[in-house]
Amino acid sequence: MTRTIGMAGVGWLGLPLARHLKLLGYTIKGSVSSLDKAGLLQQSGLEVYPITLTDHGIQGPVQAFLGEVETLVIMIPPGLRRNTGSDYVLKMAYFLDEIKLSKAQKVILVSSTSVYGDSQGKVTEKDLPKPETEAGRQLLQVEQMFFNSGGFKTTIVRFGGLYGGSRQPVRYLAGRKNLSGGNAPVNLIHREDCVQIISLIIRQNAYGKIFNAVMPSHPTKADYYSMVAESLGLEPPHYSEESGGDLIYKQVDSDQIGPVLEYDFIHHL
Repeated sequence: MTRTIGMAGVGWLGLPLARHLKLLGYTIKGSVSSLDKAGLLQQSGLEVYPITLTDHGIQGPVQAFLGEVETLVIMIPPGLRRNTGSDYVLKMAYFLDEIKLSKAQKVILVSSTSVYGDSQGKVTEKDLPKPETEAGRQLLQVEQMFFNSGGFKTTIVRFGGLYGGSRQPVRYLAGRKNLSGGNAPVNLIHREDCVQIISLIIRQNAYGKIFNAVMPSHPTKADYYSMVAESLGLEPPHYSEESGGDLIYKQVDSDQIGPVLEYDFIHHL
């Protein structure tokens, strides 16, 4: 069994995952994007390296990070929502070249359900993604780049909207008026389920696969966010009445999580 796991991106998801895997007996090596973050995590007992991917190459001791790593979990977000004009595909191509020089044999690439278009309706892993955003298009290109790369096996995990801990999407919606898409389904997953799913992939050696990691229940946005807002004592968001015609929506399901990993979700909506 692989004992040394590299985690590119020890943040909101990566840190609890690292702690969970350490409890299971794995050796963890991590990377973060700043020297300050690396120092703080090193003080807590984690082996962490400051590594930054740029459009011009990689800054930091990337081969020292990858040394002795057999399984690599990549949790580096595109960061395209900030409209920086950065090229996520180029950054990940530089990283891919470094991975090919290492001993890594297995890669888990954390992606997103944004690779599916918002008007694709119900989709599973069998459906061809049709991204409608720049982030979705670049994520899909990176998925294909890693999945088709030789030298190691890759599993793609497409997480839905992430929540848990201090991260609760309704806080950004509370009190807002005339929001659209209230009848569309939510596609969410709790951080604890994310940790368990990645852990199972590693423990079950489930590579060469694509997983849509989204909770199987899909209440409407209007119902779900109103319920959560009230439970937190926040003003519920208000969704506008939608006119007639076909509902434009995206509902992401998985026909792989249950059969392949035999996983039952901890959190349900």
